[in-house]
Amino acid sequence: MRKIIVATCNEDKMKEIREILAGDDIECASLNDENLSDITIIENGSTFEENAVIKAKTISEITKSMVIADDSGLEVDYMDKAPGIYSARFLGEDTPYTVKNNYIIEQLKNAKGDERSARFVCAMACAFPDGRVITTRGTVEGHIAYEEKGNNGFGYDPIFYLPERQCTTAQLSPKEKNLISHRGNALREMYKRLKGAEIL
Repeated sequence: MRKIIVATCNEDKMKEIREILAGDDIECASLNDENLSDITIIENGSTFEENAVIKAKTISEITKSMVIADDSGLEVDYMDKAPGIYSARFLGEDTPYTVKNNYIIEQLKNAKGDERSARFVCAMACAFPDGRVITTRGTVEGHIAYEEKGNNGFGYDPIFYLPERQCTTAQLSPKEKNLISHRGNALREMYKRLKGAEIL
């Protein structure tokens, strides 16, 4: 079994990653699993890719292992693509997502139709002990909903509306969400790259 360290303490994110990679001979370990949750990583990149690489390389240098990290967020076109790379820290790192979500809805109170366009973006980086790094990107397009809906998912999922499915990502089952999500798309592309290079 191949072990991959995932540079996150977010158990919701780990659950998604494990579900997407389920069925293969891969063990995914979080920073919590590796007793590395107290490590401070300064995410000072200007893009999702730069932040993902910073996280992956930092943990790979410490563990001397292959490490996957992602940086993801919500881009709202009406808000000049905010919150973007600051999605997790938007309005303060400890601010509940219900507050963040309703703030965004309020900002878009005069926006109609395609003016409400938004996307989830996920950049994934895989860092190796020899210094090599592979990056992939996944996105999913949608609109900002007029109110929070759904109890599945986490973060901005309750306000991310998928017109083709006529529901938010928080109203999808975990299996449905993983099939179309930004993280799922980035992770499947990473898996393909690693398989192609015979690393997995």
